[in-house]
Amino acid sequence: MEENKEEIKESQQPIVEAACDANENNNGETANMVSAESEEKEEAVKKIEEEADEELRITNRTIELLRTVFDPEIPVNVYDLGLIYKIDYEVATKTLHVDMTLTAPGCPAADFIMEDVRQKLMSVEGPEKVDLRLVFEPVWTQDMMSEEAKLELGFL
Repeated sequence: MEENKEEIKESQQPIVEAACDANENNNGETANMVSAESEEKEEAVKKIEEEADEELRITNRTIELLRTVFDPEIPVNVYDLGLIYKIDYEVATKTLHVDMTLTAPGCPAADFIMEDVRQKLMSVEGPEKVDLRLVFEPVWTQDMMSEEAKLELGFL
């Protein structure tokens, strides 16, 4: 009986070794798959972070340049006046979208202000297209001005 156990062990040894080898190979393949997935996730996160950084950089530069555009009748820039409703940069299309308004729909300086804004937006490094839209909803009110603008104009 003892001999039979030994014979069985010996005859099964190659099977056990093959199973162990297969398990080691599978573990190696699994580790490689996990490693590849991990690398893909890291690359995706890195791409998202780079795009977010680019969007933030372009938005900040856009605001900086818009603060150099003034309504000739008011000594405050269009950004602090609250005339800029939206700044959105699409990284995929490299398009800078800006929605703005005027203090009044019949503003006599409208063409001058819009052209100045357009020129500033086109000088932002990065975007290949600029989409500047003039909107009148919501209607602009003095409440949309920054605290700095209100102080400059004597509303505070």
